[in-house]
Amino acid sequence: MELSEEELRLLEQMERALVEEDPKLASTLRGTSFQRAARRRMILGGVILVAGIGMLIVAVLLDLSAALQTVVGVLGFVVMLGGAILALTSTRAPHAPAAKVRAAGRTGFGVVDGGRPHRPVRQRSGSPFMERMEERWRRRRERGF
Repeated sequence: MELSEEELRLLEQMERALVEEDPKLASTLRGTSFQRAARRRMILGGVILVAGIGMLIVAVLLDLSAALQTVVGVLGFVVMLGGAILALTSTRAPHAPAAKVRAAGRTGFGVVDGGRPHRPVRQRSGSPFMERMEERWRRRRERGF
């Protein structure tokens, strides 16, 4: 079922309002660089994990002294653990640590916003965005559009 021109126009207005109100959310909803960066970190973590497993296998299979075998084995385990942590934490929201810092009242460089200073949140008069859109929709329905 196709959307009418009026519905398409409404949808475009809602999209523009969302971009103006919260550009980071709009960017996330579009599926931009966050997904690609998370995928790259996950792949890198998997490669590091496999390298750590390889180091463990090398430590067991090669005829090394007991001390060297232990050092290579422990190092392989640490590399493997680091790769697993990187792969598993790659899908976390990037703004979570920055939100904690802002909540604590400290400012600084944020990972998400590229180090730009944070803009103060604008106070909106009236109702939230969705309530305004619903009210517009009701008025248009009552007029018979």
